[in-house]
Amino acid sequence: MGSHHHAGAEHPGESAAADTARLLREAAFEVSRSAREVRGVAARTGALLGSSGFTRSTLRHPRTGVAAQWALVRALTNGAGLGFALGAGDGALRRMGQAGEVCGRESLANRVAVTSLRLRAGAVLAHHPELERDPGMRRLMEAVTGDRDVEALRALRALLKDKGAERAMSTIAPLFAELSAIRALLDENPLNDEVGWQIATGEALHADPWFGISARHLAAFDAGEGAAVPVEPDGDEPWPLAAEGSLMGFLRNIDALGTDGRILIQDVRGPDGVVRHVLQAPGMAPGKPRNDSPQDFVGAWSNLFDPESPYTRGILLAIDEYGLPAGADLALVGHSEGGIALMNLAQNDEFCRRFRVTHVVAVGSPIDNKRPADPRTWVASVTNQHDLVPTLDGRGAGSGSVFTPHPDWYEVDYIDSSHDFPLCHSLGTYLGNLEADLPDARHDIDEALTPYRGPVLRSQVYQLKDRANPPQGYPLLTVPVAPVATSAGPAELPVRYYDSTAVVAVFAVEPGRAASLLSDTSWMSPTRIGRRVLVALSAYEHRCASVGPYNELSLAVLVNDLWRPRAHDVLRELLRRADTRRTGRQVTALAVTTPEAEAVSREVWGQPATRALLDVRLTANRLHAVLAAPAPTPGGATTAGAEAGRPLVTLTGDLGPYVPAPHVDCVLYGRTADATLRSMVHCAGRQRFHAAPRVRLRCAPGHAAEDEPLARQVRALGLDGARPLCVLSAPAYQARRGAGAPLPR
Repeated sequence: MGSHHHAGAEHPGESAAADTARLLREAAFEVSRSAREVRGVAARTGALLGSSGFTRSTLRHPRTGVAAQWALVRALTNGAGLGFALGAGDGALRRMGQAGEVCGRESLANRVAVTSLRLRAGAVLAHHPELERDPGMRRLMEAVTGDRDVEALRALRALLKDKGAERAMSTIAPLFAELSAIRALLDENPLNDEVGWQIATGEALHADPWFGISARHLAAFDAGEGAAVPVEPDGDEPWPLAAEGSLMGFLRNIDALGTDGRILIQDVRGPDGVVRHVLQAPGMAPGKPRNDSPQDFVGAWSNLFDPESPYTRGILLAIDEYGLPAGADLALVGHSEGGIALMNLAQNDEFCRRFRVTHVVAVGSPIDNKRPADPRTWVASVTNQHDLVPTLDGRGAGSGSVFTPHPDWYEVDYIDSSHDFPLCHSLGTYLGNLEADLPDARHDIDEALTPYRGPVLRSQVYQLKDRANPPQGYPLLTVPVAPVATSAGPAELPVRYYDSTAVVAVFAVEPGRAASLLSDTSWMSPTRIGRRVLVALSAYEHRCASVGPYNELSLAVLVNDLWRPRAHDVLRELLRRADTRRTGRQVTALAVTTPEAEAVSREVWGQPATRALLDVRLTANRLHAVLAAPAPTPGGATTAGAEAGRPLVTLTGDLGPYVPAPHVDCVLYGRTADATLRSMVHCAGRQRFHAAPRVRLRCAPGHAAEDEPLARQVRALGLDGARPLCVLSAPAYQARRGAGAPLPR
C-alpha cells in the first residue's frame, strides 16, 4: 500500500477549517525555509568574521579591512539586519552571542522561526477551535508568544488549578511542540535555542533527541542490560489471547498483557499457508519508575533516545529464546513505549538482515524521528492529537504539522472526543476509537496486515526486566540441598532464611547460675568476662524461610573451646571462620511458633524447642519481642487457661545508637540423649552494634512462667529487669544452617 495520511473522520462544516489549516501549514513551511536561509547567512557571516584568514587580511590592509570587519559586525548585531546573530559563529563570537541573548537580544533567524511556529499554532487552532475558546489556554498562548515569562507561568498555574493536571496536559497536547519551541526561542536562555530551532525547522525529526538528551545522559538512570523470562498464566485460566491474527486482535492482546513488563510473540499461518511471526509490545506503566521492569517512565525516555535500551535488549533476548528462524517474516505491533522499542529494532541494520521486518504498527508512540533500516518495511502510526506522548518526538499534532518526514508511512492523526490525559493515551481508548470512529483506517491497516491474518499456531508470553536478576539469596543461599525426614514432615537442609529480622542481646550473669543450665553437659566451659558468664537472648522474625515463616526466641550460654578451654576464647575465635571455630553458643531453651520449626530444631539440631506464642518486631530502632502464655490444651489447668496470652518474657525498648558491623557466622550446640550436636550458621549482609541499648528484659511471675522453660531459665539466671551489655541487630538478615554434626563427647 502506498503513502497515506489519514486525519480521522471529517464532519460537515469542517472543510473550511481544513482549508484554513492547510494554507497556514503551507505558509509556515515557507517561513521555516526562510528561517533556515537566514540562519545559514548568519552562520557564514560569523564564520568569515571569525576566520584567521580574514583577520590576517585586515592586519595587512587595515583601512579596507577594518571597514569590512565593522560591516560584518553591524550585519550580525543590527536589529534591522540579521539581529543579534553572533551566536551563529564559533568560539568567542558564539559566547558573545549567548551573552547577548541573556541580555534580551534576539537574532532574525529566531524571530522568523517563531513566526513559522505561530502559523503552525494557527493551523492547530483551526482544527481545535475549543482551544481558542478556552480562556485559560488563550491566556497561556498569548503569554508564551508574547515572551512574558512570569505571565506564562501564572497562566499555566491557573490552567492546572482550573482543570487539574491531567486535563490541562491533554488540553496543551495539540500545541505542546509549538509552545515549547516558541518558549525556547524567545526566553533568555541560550542553551535551549537548539531545541526550539529543531522543532521549528523539522530537524528534530531527522536528528537525535530534540530535547538535547543523549544516551549518555540516561546512563545514570537506566543502566540495566535487559532480560526476558518465559512466563505462563497464573492458575488454570489461559491468557485471553486472540485465536486469529488481525489488527484489533493484536491490539487486544497487548491490552490483555497490561503494562507490568510482558510482551507476546505469536506464530500465525497466513492465507497463503506461510507461517509468519508477530511481536506485540505494550506501553509504559503509570506511576513511579520501577527497578524491575523497563516499562516505566525512565524506560520510555531511554527507548526514545537510545536505540539499545533495556526494553529493546529484553525483546531481543525473548526472540532468541523463542527461536525465530533466520530470514523469517516478522510484524511488529506496539503501543506507546512498546512502539518506540519496536521501531528501535526496525531501524537496526543487523536485526533487519537477520529477519525480514515487513510491518510496523505503532499506536500512541513518538516515532517520527526514527526510520526503518529496510525501505520495504510498511509503517503505520496511529496518534490522538490530545495524547501528549506522541508529541515527544518534536513533531506536534498532525493538524499543525508542517513537515512530512515519512511520506511513505500510513499515518492516522485524529481528534478524539475524550481529552483527558492519560486516559486518551490508554490503549483502551485507541481500541475504542479504531472500532467506532476510524473504520477506514482500521480497514486499511488490516488490509496491509493480510499476510498475518489467519489462525494463531503458537503464543508465548515473556516477562521483561531491566536486568537479569540473580536467584533470591544469591550467593549465600544458592547451595545444594538434601531432603530430611522429621516428625512434622519432610524438610530441606541446609535450612535457608531468605528474609528475617535478627536481634541478639548479650547479658552478663553469675557463673553459678549459668552452671545449673549446663549441668547435663558439664564438660563445656562457659565464656567469662571478668567474673561473669555471657549469655545471649536471640529474637528472630523469619518472614521467609525454607521451613516456612516462624518466630523464634532462644537462650544460649557462650562456651569456650570444648577440649582446651582458655580465657577469652570467644573474642579470639571470632577472627576464625565458623567451620574452624571451637567456641560457640550452647542453646539451653528455645521457643518457636510452628511445628515444622520445632521438629527441625529438636531432631536435626538437638535443641530443646517448645512451641509458644511469640511476637517479634523490629520497627525502626525499637525492638518488641514478647513470649506469651499459650492457650490451654483440652482438660488443662484452669489457672493456665486464665493466663493464656499474658506476656511471660518481654524484651522491649529502644536499641539506642549504633555503628555498622559485619555479620559474623556462629556455631550453635545442642544435645540429644547420647550426643552433642554442632551446627553452623552462615550469615550475609551487615548488622548494627548497639553499645548502649535501652531495652529491658522482664519475666512475669506466676505458674505459666514456671511452666515455660525459657521463662523459667531467664528467672533462674537473675535476668528479670536486666539491661543487656550490648545488642546486635539486623533488620535484613539472611542465613543458612546445616545439619547438626555429632561430637565424640
